[in-house]
Amino acid sequence: MIVGGAGPSGTATQFGYTALYTIAYPTYKRLIRLRGIVRTVRVTTANTPSDDAVSFDHRHIDLENRDEVYVIGDVHGCLDALEALLGTLELGANDLAVFVGDLVRKGPESKAVLDRVRRSPRLLSVRGNNERKLLEGEASLSALDAVDYQYLESLPTAISWDGGLVVHGGLDPSRPLSGHSDDDVLTMRSPAGDGYDGPFWFDRYEGPPRVFFGHTVLAEPIEREWTVGLDTGCVYGGQLTAYDVRRGEAVSVTGTGHVERSSEKIVGADRE
Repeated sequence: MIVGGAGPSGTATQFGYTALYTIAYPTYKRLIRLRGIVRTVRVTTANTPSDDAVSFDHRHIDLENRDEVYVIGDVHGCLDALEALLGTLELGANDLAVFVGDLVRKGPESKAVLDRVRRSPRLLSVRGNNERKLLEGEASLSALDAVDYQYLESLPTAISWDGGLVVHGGLDPSRPLSGHSDDDVLTMRSPAGDGYDGPFWFDRYEGPPRVFFGHTVLAEPIEREWTVGLDTGCVYGGQLTAYDVRRGEAVSVTGTGHVERSSEKIVGADRE
């Protein structure tokens, strides 16, 4: 986050797009030029007395010039499932897919997954708790290099568009958007804690915006008026799921299964 007084201005090029930036406390705007299109990304700190103030790293995108838009669940290094899903979606030049984070760890091909997502202008991702673990030294992957870590550092905690918000974990229904930190939206399962005892935040959240999320492993996707849950346990032998935002439909492929997981840590469709 930005701290202190007025900041610098200039240009920077990274991961395929050029950012012309001006920074001022407590708000800043970043102009992103991507393939000739200039977009403005507004990030507001918690100290800004505006209704849309947020204290987590956030990127707003414009979907006006996009055709198909998808949100994809936790990949966890499962390149085979990712390639199968992307092959099913057949993304066109004006299509976009946004991942809910946890691209890495648990599965066998984290680096290849990062390479696949990073190199495509049609693929974006938010940061998940497993990306954060790598960045903070709580976990390590020897296959990753400096470019991989730079990419992980570049991932925002949230990506939004008009009416929609993609985060890894979720939101506390009892708090306004401005009352959430990066840690909250990365790890939220229940306001009572990051576990599977419940109550789950998505059972009580009433929007807006509509929130697309992962992190909580589900037996099948959750689709409600204000929440769409997409971690369907690909790395545990479940499915990798994409949600078609335009059509309101889920598309899934079956994962190989590289890690065992207790059924007590998978939210079933038959729960009360």
